Amino acid sequence: MSAPAGGLPYLDAATVERLVPMGRAVAVLEEALRAGLDPEETPRRPVVDVAAGQLLLMPAATRRYAGVKVVSIAPGNPERGLPRIQGTYLLFDGDTLAPLAALDGIALTSLRTPAVSALAVRHLAEEGARRLVVFGSGPQAYGHVAALREVRPVEEVTVVGRDAARAEALAAHCRAQGLTARALTNRAAAPADPAAGPAAEAVAGADLVACCTTARTPLFPGKLARDGVTVVAVGSHEPGARELDDDLVARATVVVEARAAALEEAGDLLVPIGRGTITSRHLAGNLADLIAGRVVAGPGPRVFKSTGMAWEDLVVAAAAYEAWT
Repeated sequence: MSAPAGGLPYLDAATVERLVPMGRAVAVLEEALRAGLDPEETPRRPVVDVAAGQLLLMPAATRRYAGVKVVSIAPGNPERGLPRIQGTYLLFDGDTLAPLAALDGIALTSLRTPAVSALAVRHLAEEGARRLVVFGSGPQAYGHVAALREVRPVEEVTVVGRDAARAEALAAHCRAQGLTARALTNRAAAPADPAAGPAAEAVAGADLVACCTTARTPLFPGKLARDGVTVVAVGSHEPGARELDDDLVARATVVVEARAAALEEAGDLLVPIGRGTITSRHLAGNLADLIAGRVVAGPGPRVFKSTGMAWEDLVVAAAAYEAWT
């Protein structure tokens, strides 16, 4: 479809969400990997520190399309009543590199990140997983509840957040979707003994744990995670920041989106590697290996560590564009 008279077509957040429902996003990501997309070939993303925060440039290309997402991360924005993360996606024709469309970059991130997690969970988690613990109460927390329900029979949700009102809002949202849900704040989740209390009990009994926070230090003692639980960590992409501790990572079968990206950006892995707790050989495989059945889960927990990759944005953006045209 040709561009409208006003210029390049723009697919806003509502349009992206309508064109690519969560289940469709999971499906197109898996289709791309099964068709031979290699996550390891994705170009590295430059991360530029600026006075207000960071700028991320995320380029990727396939035969049919190319694209780039430009994202800004401004930690001070919430105090101004503005989003911490903002961005725009530009989609190009793969042969001519002619611009095809612009898309809401945050809607794209909010869709593809939980969809990638759900794809990993589909191939990694126990079939009957029904008890979910979510750390965080922002858009990714909402997205992960929706996405994980697409691939596992989730019935119970425990939300653990710093802000009681926001955590309860997510729990209420879950209850409105027919789930059993409760909210815990950090005060309830972190008593004098961090291995005790309601959040500790929830983690210990969980089938799935989704970590969707801006935390820079581990959210819970890894010893709480039972054998067989699947833990997804998506909150950080910096070498010094992590949501999971050494104990959990060392016990787990660890899957990443791409080894190269994880060993450059994933503090959840780089910190224990730096301490000698694990080595890079501890990684069981990347997402393509998992989809192809080349990862065999061990007897302990299963961990999927995500930093976010440009190929995921491109695949979902292309799906939205094709549905629009």
